[in-house]
Amino acid sequence: MQQPTIFMIDALQRYRDQWHGESATVTQFETFLHTHADAFERGNLAGHFTGSAWLVSADGGRVLLMHHRKLDRWLQPGGHADGDADLARVALREAQEETGVAGLRVEGGIFDLDRHRIPARGSEPEHWHYDVRYVVHADADERFTINQESRALAWRPVAEVAGDESLDASLQRMARKWLALHP
Repeated sequence: MQQPTIFMIDALQRYRDQWHGESATVTQFETFLHTHADAFERGNLAGHFTGSAWLVSADGGRVLLMHHRKLDRWLQPGGHADGDADLARVALREAQEETGVAGLRVEGGIFDLDRHRIPARGSEPEHWHYDVRYVVHADADERFTINQESRALAWRPVAEVAGDESLDASLQRMARKWLALHP
């Protein structure tokens, strides 16, 4: 077993210990990790790991969301691992690329897990994303730049995201988690 896989197994166990109610989700991620040697490769057409950022403002009161061009929804920044098993690094890289915010830093271990279907597009079949999410903090300079992957970016109050039923359920879940940890 490769070292990155062992690191991910340990990280998933720590997540299970913190979020007891999400044990079934952790088991799905562990099973996928153990049964797919190419779990971090986009070429795995059944599914693959991705890394995302719960990108919070310096004061922790707001989160930066992007209106995803292809999926036409407000989501957190994130993307494919492309072979990199360090998903915290993937989340940070994607947050930097997709928002242009300077001085970002990852805080702590896994913040959230979300397994979701990605619709078929072109020659790419429908598949699963095993999305591992990390808290990424902005510094005082919160200026952002919209890139080709998004239609818009917006800082939103976390409390507002928690209660906005028009948003993806996983965004609401992360907002509630954040508020529980930072009352």
